This record gives sequence, structure tokens and C-alpha cells, in this order.
Amino acid sequence: MQTSRYHEVYARWQSDPQGFWREAAADIDWIKLPQTIFDPKAGVYGRWFADGVCNTSQNCLDRHIAAGRGNQPAIIYDSPVADTRRTLSYSELLREVELVGHMLKRFNVGKGDRVIIYMPMVPEALVAMLACARIGAVHSVVFGGFAAHELATRLDDARPTLILAASCGVEPGRVVHYKPLLDRAIAEAQHKPETTIILQRPQEQASLIEGRDYDWMALRAELIAEGAGPLAPEPLAATDPLYILYTSGTTGKPKGVVRDNGGHMVALNWSMGALYGVEAGDVYWAASDVGWVVGHSYICYAPLLKGCTTIVYEGKPVGTPDPGAFWRMISDYRIKVLFTAPTAFRAIRKEDPRAEYLAKYDLAGFKALFLAGERADPDTVKWAEDILKVPVIDHWWQTETGWAIAGNPLGLGILPVKHGSPTVPMPGYDVQILDETGKPVEAGKMGSIAIKLPLPPGCLPTLWNAEERFQTGYLAEYPGYYNTSDAGYRDADGYLFIMGRTDDIINVAGHRLSTGGMEEVLASHPSVAECAVIGAKDSLKGEVPLGFVVLKAGVHASQAEIEKDCVRLVRDRIGPVAAFKHTLVVNRLPKTRSGKILRGTMKKIADGDAWSIPATIDDPAVLDEIAGALKAGYKAG
Repeated sequence: MQTSRYHEVYARWQSDPQGFWREAAADIDWIKLPQTIFDPKAGVYGRWFADGVCNTSQNCLDRHIAAGRGNQPAIIYDSPVADTRRTLSYSELLREVELVGHMLKRFNVGKGDRVIIYMPMVPEALVAMLACARIGAVHSVVFGGFAAHELATRLDDARPTLILAASCGVEPGRVVHYKPLLDRAIAEAQHKPETTIILQRPQEQASLIEGRDYDWMALRAELIAEGAGPLAPEPLAATDPLYILYTSGTTGKPKGVVRDNGGHMVALNWSMGALYGVEAGDVYWAASDVGWVVGHSYICYAPLLKGCTTIVYEGKPVGTPDPGAFWRMISDYRIKVLFTAPTAFRAIRKEDPRAEYLAKYDLAGFKALFLAGERADPDTVKWAEDILKVPVIDHWWQTETGWAIAGNPLGLGILPVKHGSPTVPMPGYDVQILDETGKPVEAGKMGSIAIKLPLPPGCLPTLWNAEERFQTGYLAEYPGYYNTSDAGYRDADGYLFIMGRTDDIINVAGHRLSTGGMEEVLASHPSVAECAVIGAKDSLKGEVPLGFVVLKAGVHASQAEIEKDCVRLVRDRIGPVAAFKHTLVVNRLPKTRSGKILRGTMKKIADGDAWSIPATIDDPAVLDEIAGALKAGYKAG
């Protein structure tokens, strides 16, 4: 194993944070080079590159064309559900971005105006984002097919001038009708955007409302016929907002995470080489959706900032058509690095536990798998390592940070792997484990994970039109720190272990226990494909852990046997203190569309509390299945 430069690079950042980020900023093209690297008096906790002027679209496109990469593929689109493949070079992508930029300007969209993007995984979704960035409009991507009410709340908060949408999305075996959802959302919202531009897909032609709705491709054709030429990128302050990305808040009002232009580019560009180990010309695939932060950071912006080829995949890890879908993609496009959620690999493992589909494909150019979005259980990581024979790297970050808080930096030289840990903090992040009073705890002890201010470039500077909410929600509990709301510990070697959200730490008869630790044990059972543990109400102990497991394909043991086995396994590994007495075998777990397990809703069902269907759920029918399993096999304490 090569010697890692991580410790030297992290120490360099610690000794001179501004010098470190000044050097990283030199890899970005600036219209006006920033002289002030960090202004502690600006914003809530300070702002990065406050006097710099730049444009994100120019850095993603024009500069690579100027460097001779115009004919290199920028986007490869592969849709097994729509049976379509398409490649856009950097030059072709710039032309499409300029045309959509002209389209937006035709409807008087300009710098600072908001544009909602409501689209499936098609290249035009990235074109829309980059066109907004080019003219200085602030985009807010809402996951395609999101419920009308949730879309309406985002319309009222962002107050967009215009909406870019598609007629439909395509899922295995069904078409998702976007336009009726969009119409209902506009009808419900107080704020009514004047214009919507609809990309009509071959699978469904939506009806358009005269005077409000326009056909994307018809407008494009008009602009070409009129001789629409190049569109110069708008000079923007580094601190101007690039986008708003909404994450559901506990109050029901969505939280609009703001991302700026300058710091975002510097951090993402740095992460591509240092963390992911990719350079210009490499093919990089983040198997996510543009509706989520991973899609913003690592499908759209970071790969294009670096000059890579990025993949837009409209399909699933299994079922489109089989568990070999990811292997086909890596083989067909010579993908160097894949970044996806652990859920995807658990799904592949469930359907093909012996990885028989892998043998059909050539993965010779594949160098690393990165996992994030939820805790990567050691069993899944080990399985992926065994079948792929490449580094499998767990890393940890949040919608709010926009890039990794902690990881194992492939580009700086990989560090020894500890299963269950996303390894070490990245430069820019001073991560501390704090007790209830805000004091750092010793190595090995569980606490709240907080980041000492200032946050590094690329992280949120505030929430959209909600500075007070930003203060109270993230900065107030531990003054001088950003509270991640995650719980975990740091070991004697400085490795971080993220055990779950702070509300996933359950209190069993006075003992603080991690549901993540119990899930790790359940996942190690040879018959278990995936699992979840919640803390259910108990009149005697306050809370007791309750496990749910999904079995791998082809398991022959009885359900009762496996449930008994799982209870014994947790009691053996964690001890009687866990009070672990109940496991239920279920067919599937309720998840968001990004693959996160909805443990909070499962807990409400188990506790008999009032619950509602979360807006982000992938399939609401799963909640009835969970309720049925609880009724049949669990008696609340």
C-alpha cells in the first residue's frame, strides 16, 4: 500500500486554513481573483472568497473546451427504462446550455431569480441547472414526481419566476405523470409562477395550458431558426447563491439549503482529485438522482468542474433488467469510480448473493466504489470488497455540507480501512465529539458530532430566507459549532464512527445504546439482506430495541428460526443490556426515493402514535406491510 499524504495535507490545512483554500482556489477560473479568502465578519459565521467574481457554468464548460476537451463526452445518458442512450460532448453540452439560457432570458429570467426544475434523470435536467448557473438564476431542483403538496410548499418558499419540467418520468413497468402533479401544485400554491417550460417525452405528451405552458423543444427550434448565438456567462459574486435544495424539516416547512458559487466550486473540484482519485478525462458515475444533494454535487457539478465524463442513469440497481445492471454500466462505459448508496448494494446482494451476474462483464478499468447516504454496514462493505476486488470506501456527509465531512482519500493515498468507519475528517472540517454540555469527550465514548466553525467552502452559509432558523437549528445548541445531529465516536486512531442520528440513540433503562450498532450485528447474519432497528416505547424500560430484517433471495430457514437467531446474535454481541428481544422478518423496508430507511415513521407505527405518509417515500404501501407485521408479531410494552 502506498503511503498516504492525508496526515500531511490535513496538518497543512490546520496550520494555515486560508493558505490551503487559496491554493485550492487557484484551480478555478475567476473573473476576478479573490483577495479575501475568508471574511469572518460576513454572513452568519463568515463567508469564503467574499470579493471573488466567477461563473460556475463557465468553469464546468467553457474552460474545458478552451483546453481542447470540446469533443470529449461530458454526459453519457443511459436509460434502460426508456431504452435510450445518448452522449453529449462538452461542446454539444455548452450549446444546449446556451439555448436554454436564451430561453430563460426570453421570459425575463435574470440574475437572482429562482427557477424550479422538476425533472427525471435525463440530460436536460443537467442542462437546466447549468443554464440557470450561466445567467445567474438560482435553481431549485425538486425530485421528479414529488407529491403536489410538497412541490407547492417549495413554490411558496422559493417564489420562482419560471418552472422547467418534463411531461413524465419512467419507472420499471410504469409512467409517472409529472404534468398533472405540477398543475395541482401550482393550483395549491399561493405563489403562481407565470411560465412553465415542458420537455415532452416520447412516453407521454402532456397537455399544455395556453399562455402559461410552453414546449421546450419547440422553443429550442425557434431560437435556432432565429440564429441564437453564444451566451456569455454572467459575472457573479462568489457569495451569490447558485442553488436552493430543500430538505424536509421537522416543522413540516421545508428547509432551503443555500449553496454559493465560489466556495462550492473550490471544494467540489478539490474533492474530485483528493478524495475520489479522478482526473480530467476519467469516467465518473454517481448513481443517484439530481433531486438529491449527491446528484447536485457529483452527477452535475463536480465531475464537470474537473473535466470528467459524468453518467446520467435512468434505471435501478436491480430489475432494469437484472442485478447485473451496475456491472453492465461499468463495463460499457469504462467507469473508473462509482459512488452510490449502500441500499443499492444491499439490493444487488439480496437478488444475487453469489454475484453470479458479475462474471458476465469486464470491470478491468474500475478502480473504486464509494458509498454514502446512510450508514454502510460492515457486512455489505465486506461483500462488495470480496466480489469487486477494489477499494470500497464509506464516506459521510450531509445535504447541508455538499461534500464529504469524512472519508478515506483515494487521491491522497488510501488509509487502512476500518469496517464501520467512514475513516477520517477531510481538510476543512474540525470534527469534535461533544457531551450534553458541549464539552469534548474522550476517545471511544459516544457523543454528538459537531464541526467547529467556520464550516469549509462548499457548505451552506445559511437557509433560504430563514437565517434565524439556521441559527437555532444548527448553531445554537453548541455555540461555536455546527451541530450535525449525528451521533458517534472517535477511536484512538482518530477514525470516526457514525452510529446514527442523535434521535437514533435509544435509552434502555438508563443505558444509551446505538441502533446503528445493533443493525451492524443483524446485517452480519448470513440470511439477512438488510435491516433496521428502532427504539419502541416500553412502559418498564422507557424504550426497547425492535429489529426488522429482509431476507436474501433463496433463504430456506423458517421465519421463526431466523427471528430467534437474530435476537440471540444481538444478545451475544452487545449483551443483555441491549434488552433485544424482538425481530420481525418483513418483505421490504420503507424508504425514501434516495434509499434512506424511514425509521422515524416505523417507530410511530410501532408505538401506536399518529403518523402520516412522508412526502419522500418511494412506495407508501410498504407502511401498511410494516403495520401488518407489527400487528401479527409484536406486542408493545
